[in-house]
Amino acid sequence: MSMYAVTNPATGEIEAEFATASDEQIQQALSSTDQAYQAWSVSALEDRVALLNRVADIYEARADELAAIITREMGKPIKQSLGEISIVVAIYRYYAKNGPKFLEDEELEIASGGRALVRKESVGVLLGIMPWNFPYYQVARFAAPNLMNGNTILLKHAPQCPESALAMEQIFQEAGAPQGAYVNIFATNDQVADIIADRRVQGVSLTGSERAGSAVAEIAGRHLKKVVLELGGSDPFLVFADADIARTAKLGMRARFGNTGQACNAAKRFIVDSSVYEEFSAALVDQVAGMKVGDPTQGENFLGPLSSAAARDGLAAQVQDAIDKGATVLAGGKQVEGPGAFYEPTILAGVTEQMRAFSEELFGPVAVLYKVHGENEAVELANNTDYGLGASIHTQDLEQAERIAARLSSGMVAINEPSASSPELPFGGVKRSGIGRELGKYGMDEFINRKLVKIAGR
Repeated sequence: MSMYAVTNPATGEIEAEFATASDEQIQQALSSTDQAYQAWSVSALEDRVALLNRVADIYEARADELAAIITREMGKPIKQSLGEISIVVAIYRYYAKNGPKFLEDEELEIASGGRALVRKESVGVLLGIMPWNFPYYQVARFAAPNLMNGNTILLKHAPQCPESALAMEQIFQEAGAPQGAYVNIFATNDQVADIIADRRVQGVSLTGSERAGSAVAEIAGRHLKKVVLELGGSDPFLVFADADIARTAKLGMRARFGNTGQACNAAKRFIVDSSVYEEFSAALVDQVAGMKVGDPTQGENFLGPLSSAAARDGLAAQVQDAIDKGATVLAGGKQVEGPGAFYEPTILAGVTEQMRAFSEELFGPVAVLYKVHGENEAVELANNTDYGLGASIHTQDLEQAERIAARLSSGMVAINEPSASSPELPFGGVKRSGIGRELGKYGMDEFINRKLVKIAGR
């Protein structure tokens, strides 16, 4: 079997295979992106704006086709696949609209007389290493701001997403991107290491696991290359006594089980005040009981398969470890019989620090419920993790919510809504959840040369 292959997780069948790149092809890709950079870096902003808008137009026109590809590749329910396309369109249009403003010179006040300004310029060829869980979205939030900056892109996608990877490269070609501005590569891990080391590459952005992030950061550090890392999460979902329980349980269901639970910023730990714990747990169980699970091509199904049989088996092992050590299963707890990588939507309670489910990220449709007594205990448990991506707080007391938000060790906090993503809002975490930010104006500032220009006074 090829390293790059479409293995439909709903059926387990291999539907397409693609050859990995030769070393010669990798060198050609590096040369192409480097040559393209020489012209793209000095291109008119109007040309960059036009490119991003044409890319958005093509995504809109081909939405059904593109959505079907990722449903086949990684099992995303088709309605959610179409939703991903909508977000991607919004990202490209956001940077087309706002990119020129973000690149404007910044005047500085200086004490020595004269003028000083910071000019924002591109840095060169960038390597993007992207994951399978949001095949188009993850690429868009890396490619859109950096193409707007005048950088060029080498894109190494997840091995199970070769068809969507090629579709994105084709979209840029159809949109009229200069040859070499965006190049897809089916690279091996060894080739990736060589690419990062290559003097033509000026930075690398990775979205993926802690393990992958650590490996890439080590290589990049050795070669003095900047990295942006968006890694795992174990986001707390804090529910306090005065929360609207019915509404909050519905929000919690979607925050945990969207994309079949395979999102870094999904709500994974439900930390609930003891005064409403029983009510909330019953409401969340009811939400799960009404969830439709099955063929992701059928619009009525909210939960599809996990991305692969290996992912399902890994999740099952984490759940079984918790059960063996005394956790209580409030819903689900088993893989679904039959073909495909399906796993029941699951709720665990009574998870303790001795269990893998306490400290490890559960990347699938499994929620963990915790009962706490008061604000301090809730914050202490929320921060008791190596991760620090997002968090959400649910209470009608906004003063309390803002006070708690200031105490949480996370890159993002949402109040009375799940942690989510939008083109204008910065996305990223602290601790082992990553380094740097994507989206918003901050997403354009990561791979940029802030060049100081000082003009003497007369």
